[in-house]
Amino acid sequence: MAESVREIELVVIGAGPGGYTAAFAAADRGMKVVLVDADPQPGGVCLNRGCIPSKTLLHIAKLINEAREAEAWGVQFGFPKVDVAALRQWKDQVIGKNAHGVRQLAKSRGVELVRAWARFENSTTLLLSSVRGGEPDEGRLKFKRAILAAGSRPTTIPALNVDSPRVMNSTTALELPDVPKSLLVIGGGYIGLEMGTVYAALGSEVTVVEMTDGLLPGADRDLVRVLQVRLKKTFKQILLNTQVVKMEDTGQAVSVSFDSGSGSSAKQVFDRVLVAVGRTPNSDGLGLENTQVKLTQRGFVEVDDKRCTADAHIYAIGDVVGEPMLAHKASREGKVAAEVLAGGSATFDARAIPAVVFTDPEIAWAGLTETQAKQEGIDIEIAKFPWGASGRATAIGRNDGVTKLIVSPGSRRLLGVGIVGVDAGELIAEGVLGIEMGASAEDVAMSIHAHPTLSETVGEAAELVFGTATHVYRPPSR
Repeated sequence: MAESVREIELVVIGAGPGGYTAAFAAADRGMKVVLVDADPQPGGVCLNRGCIPSKTLLHIAKLINEAREAEAWGVQFGFPKVDVAALRQWKDQVIGKNAHGVRQLAKSRGVELVRAWARFENSTTLLLSSVRGGEPDEGRLKFKRAILAAGSRPTTIPALNVDSPRVMNSTTALELPDVPKSLLVIGGGYIGLEMGTVYAALGSEVTVVEMTDGLLPGADRDLVRVLQVRLKKTFKQILLNTQVVKMEDTGQAVSVSFDSGSGSSAKQVFDRVLVAVGRTPNSDGLGLENTQVKLTQRGFVEVDDKRCTADAHIYAIGDVVGEPMLAHKASREGKVAAEVLAGGSATFDARAIPAVVFTDPEIAWAGLTETQAKQEGIDIEIAKFPWGASGRATAIGRNDGVTKLIVSPGSRRLLGVGIVGVDAGELIAEGVLGIEMGASAEDVAMSIHAHPTLSETVGEAAELVFGTATHVYRPPSR
């Protein structure tokens, strides 16, 4: 840096979807912004080690699975030949192209990108270092306001910390070192299931172990059941109510001991192991103890509805402030924080934050879930349209889907939407819009949906609330 100490109006720490969105939104409102991140290229975990590379690989997995299924329709492509090196190169090209786009957008807006590790010296000064926790060899940055968007990292389990290249986390698994003959995935959440789907499509025998009694804890069970039926065919094993108690690298593979609650343990051997048990906020090592920022017991930064911390100089967004740890939630928070800092009156008050699990089939939901309604004692009415009654789902050979609406009794206002099926992540947008606008089931039902499309399942689910769905008979409620 040209000077050892610089002064800036706004600094954003972390160049992920939340951070660069906040920086761009602030610059669009006339603020001078510096965006600091230690990664070689912008985009954060989502672009470099998460959402984008995983969805790139999941798209390849989808192509492979569809090619195999086409045999039942009279089309044979032969057994797929996977060039892992070429696949890895394609993934890296996708990442690079997106990162270049972020750089160009920053340049167009006059946002300065600084590659460095950032640490708070106090509430208005950042120390910038070339190595984490090192001396401020990149200088000091004095600021009027800061937006912390430091993100999160894979959670580790001390008891399972094995110094072995055969044990991967979500980051190293995306590097696609090889396609192991056998793979154990520890954790039945969305990360584990998505990566398990990728490796299974590429040829690995995948075993998933989950300590609870069901996959995707927190998601509605009726939606998960549809996915689990298919995953039982995709994966070699799904072990529920089971914990991994010990792992050991034997030199040729990883020996894993399981405890299913019976009091005795069983052993299996795997070529590779993927530990996917959640994510931890990157709130440590930032010097937050030198500010007024407060943390929860789990290490999340406490913020108000304007994303301001207990320190008036510092705002925080994204994974570092808590669940749901989703890129699109972080982006929205970034825009709220930027508008507030520019003098606006924005608040983060989303009624519906969509969640998508990009497995096969996909699961997506937004707004109130049935599980949440039961836990909180909320009276609801449910309408479910089975994809077996969808002409489009039948045409593509994927009747294994359900579209589910949750409405308020009486007013029939849309409270939640859940979908399991092909491209559920694309379909959930209508549900998000309906919930945010306070639409009723009647509003959705009276909106004409194109035929033949999977989006019709949303319209017919809404019609089921009134017992008027064309392709499913349900006596109307009186």
